Order: sequence, then structure tokens, then C-alpha cells
Amino acid sequence: MSALPQHLDLHLIRILYMLLVEKNVSRVALKLNQPQPSISASLRKLRELTGDPLLVRGARGMVPTQHGESLLAPAKRILDETENLFVKKSPFVPHEEARTFHIAAPDYLDSQFLPNVVALLRRGSPKSRVVIHSLGPGVDYIRMLSDGDMDLVIANWDEPPQHLHTSKLFEDPIVCIMRNDSAYAMRTASDAMTIDDYLSLPHVAPSQLVPGYYGVIDAFLERQDLKRNVMVESAYFGLIPYMLTQTDLVLTTGRQFVRYYEKTLPLKTYAVPVKFPAMRFYQLWHERVHQAPEHKWLRDQVSAAAKALATK
Repeated sequence: MSALPQHLDLHLIRILYMLLVEKNVSRVALKLNQPQPSISASLRKLRELTGDPLLVRGARGMVPTQHGESLLAPAKRILDETENLFVKKSPFVPHEEARTFHIAAPDYLDSQFLPNVVALLRRGSPKSRVVIHSLGPGVDYIRMLSDGDMDLVIANWDEPPQHLHTSKLFEDPIVCIMRNDSAYAMRTASDAMTIDDYLSLPHVAPSQLVPGYYGVIDAFLERQDLKRNVMVESAYFGLIPYMLTQTDLVLTTGRQFVRYYEKTLPLKTYAVPVKFPAMRFYQLWHERVHQAPEHKWLRDQVSAAAKALATK
């Protein structure tokens, strides 16, 4: 068997296919608007490459050899698949199509944000599945985005990873919250908290999720040569407000997160006496899905849910 040429001419495959279909050099030359000697030269080259005559004389003109007939289907498949390579991406029709969207997010978001995202996705693309992933120790979200195991990551960073695409969603100012009849709340009627009070109170903090991922509070304090009194760490952020109701603990977090719990639990919010920058939430995605129509639609829905927070 002859070696496959390093640069197989697609035009040569097209000539092979048409010769096997038309069984006539002159007709192929006419259809391709090429001189007949050029098509004859291509046939000679094809015979040399395949080691087979491909077309031979029959009773009523040229007929494919057995090997030639066997090349008809693969030649057509190559031509069809090559055409598909350069077909423009069709638009995503969310209401008709079914996709599976994988989104990773922490549980310290506004309590209505992710439910609103899911509601928008369900209304817009009811045949699609939505999988919400947690972000915890050992979750390599950068690799998962790169490998296609994750479509989107929603979280907060001071500066998100530079090599990923990002879109800012919203900012959440920092406050602290505690039980409304805790010892501190009972002994002071003022909503103004001193720095000494803040640092000495017993704090509950979320466990580190991913190195550099969540720790904006303590990282900022450290840069100011300050340290708070963290007495409890919890991997279950959504349970922390309920811990506050039974303890003297203080939680420092985003204003939007505590808004729901203020209404439903006996808690009191204080302005933090430290000038923390607001928590900045982003959505992150990889270059591999940057141009995909369904992923653009997904990001638009997440952005719409974030904009809705500002109207609450």
C-alpha cells in the first residue's frame, strides 16, 4: 500500500468523487469548469496514489473498478464533513433546544440570586437541564472550566484570574450581624461599633474554600495589621445565620446575603468600623465557550438576574 501523502488535496478528493459518480472525464471537466487535460492528469495522480485504475472501459463507457466503488462513500463523507467544518454556528433557540448547563457558585450569595438564575433558565429554555455545583476544598474550577466539565463559575474575587473571561455582576457592601439580644447588642443602644469592639467580639467565619478564593475579610485586615477573633469556622455558610441565633457569635459578610435573614431571624445588623471594600462578584468562563451561542445566552441570563438585585 502506498503511503498517504502529507498534504492530501481536498480538490483531488472532489475530482475522485465526481469521476466515480459521472464516470466521464469530459463531464467532470465541464462541471468543474476545468480543461479536460487537467482532469485527466488528476485521474492519473489518483491512480498512482491508490494503486488502482479506478475507472476502466466498459460496454457503454467508463465504469468504476471494485476498489473505485469502495472509495465512493468515504470520499463523499470527507467532502460532507469538510463542508460542515465551515458552516456558521447556528443561533441558539433556547425555548426549543435542550442543553445541560453546569454552574458553580458559593452558598454565600444573595439568597434569591441563584433561584432567580434558575427561574430565568427554566422559563427561557424549559428543555434544558441546570446543574448547580458547590465550590469547596479540592474543587479545581479552573481545570473544570478548561476541560468543559463546568460552563460558568460565579463567585467573588478582589481580582479574578486574568486568563479567564470575566463579567462583573454586582458589588455587595460588607456588614456584620449578630443575635439581636446578644450581650453586645443588649449593652449598647448605638448602631456604631468601635474597631476594638469589632476585633474582640467572637467571630464565625467560613472555612477557606479554595486558596485565594474566599478570605477577603481576613486578608484585608491583615494588610491593615489587624486581626479579628475568629472562634468558629464553618464549611456550611448557609447555616451560619442559624448559629448566630443560639450563640454570641458575629458574622461579617455581604449586605445582600444577610438581607433575607434579617427579616426571618432575630438578628441585628451593624455597620463595620473597618473600611472593607465591597465584595465584587463575577461570572467566569473559559475561551473554549466564549463564542458558543448557548453559552452567550446563559451568561445573559446570569447578568439579568444580577441586574434584578439592584431593584430589590
